[in-house]
Amino acid sequence: MPGHTDNTITIAAPLELTWELTNDLERWPQLFSEYASVEVLERSGDKVTFRLTMHPDENGQVWSWVSEREMDRSTRSVRARRVETGPFEHMDIKWEYKEVPEGTSMRWVQDFSMKPTAPVDDAGMTEHINRNSKVQMELIRDKVEAQAKRADKRVPTPVSD
Repeated sequence: MPGHTDNTITIAAPLELTWELTNDLERWPQLFSEYASVEVLERSGDKVTFRLTMHPDENGQVWSWVSEREMDRSTRSVRARRVETGPFEHMDIKWEYKEVPEGTSMRWVQDFSMKPTAPVDDAGMTEHINRNSKVQMELIRDKVEAQAKRADKRVPTPVSD
C-alpha cells in the first residue's frame, strides 16, 4: 500500500508572514533542521526547480535530490514533487495554508511509494515522515512565531491623547 501522511500545525502568526517565510527556499536551511543547503536550479514564475541537500544521517550518508515546487498564492497552496526520486518510486507533496483565529494553519500532505530496493518500505517511511514532520513543523512554528513577534515590536503604536 502506498505511503500517505497528513500533518497540520497552527502557527500564531499572520498568514502572509507564514506564507512568505516558508516559501523562501533559500531560507530553508535556517528554517528546517535537516537541510544543509538549497540550490535553486531554475525559476519560472511561481515554479521552482531546486536541489535539497540534507545534513549527514547517523551513518554519515548525505542525501540530496531535485524537486519541483509550484506555488498558488490564490489558493494558498503549494504542490511539489521529487524529480530525482532516489529511494522513492514517487513523492508528491501538497502544502496548504489557511487563516484561523489563532493565526495560520499549515498542512503537509505527502503521497509516495518506495522502490523495492529502498532501505525502508512504505510503512516504515510513513512512520519516519510522520515523526519527522512533527519535529520540523514545530521548529518552523517557533521560528515563524518569533519573527512575527519581532515584526510586531517594529510597528509603531498610535499615541493617544
